[in-house]
Amino acid sequence: MESKLKIRELRLVPSRKALASLPDGKVLINTVNAYSFVTAQNDAAFAEALRGGDYLIPDGISIVKACKWLKVENPPEEKIAGADLFAFEMERLNRKGGTCFFMGSSEEVLAKIREKAAGLYPAIRIETYSPPYKPVFSEEDNAAIIAAINAARPDLLWIGMTAPKQEKWAREHWHELDIKCHCGTIGAVFDFFAGTVERAPDAWVRAGLEWLYRLLREPGRMWKRYLVGNPLFLSLVIRERLAGKD
Repeated sequence: MESKLKIRELRLVPSRKALASLPDGKVLINTVNAYSFVTAQNDAAFAEALRGGDYLIPDGISIVKACKWLKVENPPEEKIAGADLFAFEMERLNRKGGTCFFMGSSEEVLAKIREKAAGLYPAIRIETYSPPYKPVFSEEDNAAIIAAINAARPDLLWIGMTAPKQEKWAREHWHELDIKCHCGTIGAVFDFFAGTVERAPDAWVRAGLEWLYRLLREPGRMWKRYLVGNPLFLSLVIRERLAGKD
C-alpha cells in the first residue's frame, strides 16, 4: 500500500491548552487518528479533506507517538480527543451564550443530546438535524442540510457522521455554509455525549488504551479498525521513517 498522506505533513494542534488560541470566525477543525490516517491512503478525497481543514487535532496516542518517533517539527504534546474539543468549545460557548447546531446521527441520539445539553449548558440553544441514513446524499439532501444550518445561524457547529463521510462532506460544502463559527467533525462524540456509547474511563484514556477499551466493548465493530488498521498504521510510519533516511 502506497502512502499518500504523510505524518510529517500533518500540522497538528499541539495541546488541549492550545485550543484557546484558535482564532474566532469560520474555522474547520478535523481530527486524525491511526484509523483515519490509514483510510486516507486509499481515499484521495479524504486525504484532501484532512489536509484542507483549518486545524487538525491528534485524536489518537498513536499519532502523537509517531510524530515524536519521526522527529517531526513541532510535534503534538498530547492526544486531544474529539471529546476534549467538544467539552472545550461547549464550555466556552456556554459562558457567553449562543446557538449550537448538531448535524448528524439519528433523531433518537439527537433527542438525548438536546436533553443532556439543556442541563449541562443552559446558556446554549441547541438546534439539530438528522440527515437521511444512506451512503451518499442526493443534491436535495445536501441542500436541505445546508439550508437548516444556515437558517440557524449557529455560534458553533458539530458534524457527526463518522469518518471519512463527515470530513469529506464538510470539505465539499464548506463554501456553502454561511456561518461565522468553529465547526468540528467529531463522529463518535455524538454517541459519547448522548450516552448511547460508553467512552473509556479516564484511567484507560490516560494510559493510552482507549482503543483497547473500545475493542473490548465492541469487538464485532472494532476488530478490523484496530487489529488490522493498527499494524497497517505502524507499517506506514516505519516506511516513512526509512524513506526519511534515504
